[in-house]
Amino acid sequence: QVQLVESGGGLVQAGGSLRLSCAASGSTLNLYAIAWFRQAPGKQREWVAGISSGGTAAYADSAKGRFTISRDNAKNMVYLQMNSLKSEDTAVYYCKADGLSWGQGTQVTVSS
Repeated sequence: QVQLVESGGGLVQAGGSLRLSCAASGSTLNLYAIAWFRQAPGKQREWVAGISSGGTAAYADSAKGRFTISRDNAKNMVYLQMNSLKSEDTAVYYCKADGLSWGQGTQVTVSS
């Protein structure tokens, strides 16, 4: 079965940047639309950004102007570039494709 694996999280100061990566084991991501979600402790999972198989991007209001989703089909990777990070961005971040299960996510912690 295809599995998505997130990486790139860590601890960063407010105003800093991180780039998250989403990689697939078992198949190419080229035909999938991919979305990034996040879930903070005690809160519901929230949609952050998405990218179509053709590369069209969309963003939640909380991410607009700060986050950029992209894909590199040659490397079979999807990325989420996060700039101007705020403490409110602290969460576990997941990438998701229709029909594929949730992975372990990657922790992003933004300190004030």
